[in-house]
This record gives sequence, C-alpha cells and structure tokens, in this order.
Amino acid sequence: MALLGAHVSAAGGAQNAPGRGREISADAIQVFTANQNQWQAKPLSDENISGFKDGMAQGQPQVSITHDSYLINLCSAEKWKLKRARNAFIEEMDRSESLGIDYIVFHPGAHMGAGYEAGCAMVAESLNLVLAERPDQKVKLLVEITAGQGTTVGHTFEQIADILAPIEAGDRMGVCFDTQHAFAAGYDLRTPDGWEDAMRKFDGVIGLERLLAFHINDSKKELGNRVDRHEKLGQGFIGLAPFWCLVNDERFEHTPAILETPVDDESEYAGELQLLRGLMGAAQPDPVTG
Repeated sequence: MALLGAHVSAAGGAQNAPGRGREISADAIQVFTANQNQWQAKPLSDENISGFKDGMAQGQPQVSITHDSYLINLCSAEKWKLKRARNAFIEEMDRSESLGIDYIVFHPGAHMGAGYEAGCAMVAESLNLVLAERPDQKVKLLVEITAGQGTTVGHTFEQIADILAPIEAGDRMGVCFDTQHAFAAGYDLRTPDGWEDAMRKFDGVIGLERLLAFHINDSKKELGNRVDRHEKLGQGFIGLAPFWCLVNDERFEHTPAILETPVDDESEYAGELQLLRGLMGAAQPDPVTG
C-alpha cells in the first residue's frame, strides 16, 4: 500500500505539523512552509526547525512534503517576475532543506501566451538555475501534473517530459501525479483499465521511476474539462476505482499519496484515510460511468 497521508496545517509553527499528521494516522504529510499567497516569508525559528525534525523522527509520519507558493511562476514572460519567482523558489528550497523535508511539489507555471514549448523550456531553465544555486541540498523537486487551466504548462506527460529532459541534475527531480489534474487534463482513470493505460503511457513518456508522489483527489468536473476543482473521494466524477488501483498497486507500495480533498477541518482526513485503507484487498468498486 502507498504511504497514505494528507495536507496538514502548520498553524502556530511548522513544529506542529507532524503531530497533526499523527492525529489523523497519516503515513505522509504535506505542509506549506510559508503563507502560499504572499511573497514575503517569515524566517523559520530554531523551534520550528528542531520541533519539526523531532516530530518526524518519531516514525509517523514517515515522509514529509511541502508545496511551494501558488504565486511562483517559473516560466513568467516578464523578466522581473521571473527573477522574483526564482528567488522565492530558492527560499522555499532553503526552508524545506532546513526542516529536513523530503520533497517540494510545485506547479510549473503559466506561459502567458508564449506557447507550451517556450513555457516548458523556461521552466527547465529556471530549474537548472535553482538547482545550480543549491548543489548540495538533498530535498527533491517534484513537478506536479496540472489540469491545463488557462495557459498553465504540464498537463500532458509529454510536457512534463519536456521540462525534465534538459535538467542537468536529473537525479534531484521527479513528478507528483495529481489524480484530479490528470483527469481534468483528459487521462481517464475511472476504471482499472484506464488506470493501467495512464500508468503505461506515463512509463513510456516519462518513466515510472520518476513518479515519486501522488495527490489523491476526486473531481468536481468532468473528464477533460481542464478545470482544477478537487472533490472528496468517491463523490465526484472519478469515483473510487482508481484509488482502489493505487492502494493495491505494488509498484507504489512506498510512494507517498497525499489527500488534498476539500474539508472543513483536517480531522476529516482521518475518515478518508480509513476509506483508502479499507480498499486494500477489497473487492473492486464499481467504476463511475458517463
């Protein structure tokens, strides 16, 4: 079974996040190391850093992930905005490294009219720059598959491959597969055959060895809608079948899979994690059709 977990709050300090993960029985957690909607980030304190590391050292959760700021666009067409985005990304890398976080998941950005080829090339250029700026860091960078909304790049496996191909420090890179984004982008995951077809295509274009994390979300929108709208598991247009596939897929036995479904309180994630674990070895759920 994958290492199942959820995005948890770092309110009151990053040191509180591992404990919140344990409260919902998460094997993995995702956090924001700073306010995701602001450029200025408060420096981490010694208490934040030591508390987070001590919390993770307890053995559960086993894996920690951060998501970068939603403001960062690594393929901005405006030079000053691109410089600001790159600097903010390096700051995210520094915060994550200091906390001992395993992975940074990031949206590649929007080409803003430059075109997908130019956008992907600029993301790769940005990544080569930030990786060269921090050559000794251990945290890995995971480009997230996008829904394809607007001019965002990274909503096809081919675009993800175009981003990864020019990266000089390729061993420090990977991919986060968001189920809702992939479905919105046109990959039909609703049946075991559809799940396996998507994994086969991913392997052929990118390589499954680079799939290092999942975001597990149902969808409020139909297949191929290219709109980023998450839904609770089993309550959207995707259904439970692909999540049954995931938890029973031996290829992803040690891969973190993070819930980002809409909840009023993160304690609700405990129920969804229980639902996922109940799918292990269970009969295949009926797929959503139509």
